[in-house]
Amino acid sequence: MIRVVVSDATPLNYLILINAVGVLPRLYSSVLIPPAVAAELSSPKAPAAVLALVRNPPSWLEVRAPGRVDYSLGLDAGETEAIALAAELGIEAILMDERKGRKQARQKGLTPVGTLTILEQAAENGWIDFEENVSRLRETTFRVHPQLIQEAKERLRAK
Repeated sequence: MIRVVVSDATPLNYLILINAVGVLPRLYSSVLIPPAVAAELSSPKAPAAVLALVRNPPSWLEVRAPGRVDYSLGLDAGETEAIALAAELGIEAILMDERKGRKQARQKGLTPVGTLTILEQAAENGWIDFEENVSRLRETTFRVHPQLIQEAKERLRAK
């Protein structure tokens, strides 16, 4: 099991919105976010539940700045800083959903873990109902190809 993970804003945002963020401390001992991710999640446009968590973070969530950041990756600041932080600390996994960011993370030797995978892992452990959480996720602005959901369901049925 991976003990520490770095996160971009999107997985945290959606897990909070569907009331499933509680699976993170069960999967990881600590979730690190860089300042740019904290800023995204603290935006005045952020949903109230997201603002509440960022303003009063749980013990497993920590803001940590990377030492050096390569802003030439063509990603937003949150993704860029998250990749830099994970690489700098030698943390293998990074919570990230955006395709372009995931590609850059892989090129840096990181393993991107998306929101859907987090839900699948939590369901595999019996902590949540996968279908119920995916249903709530679909009620948000989250976008995922239906085939990925189907494949996750099939993997869960096979276990």
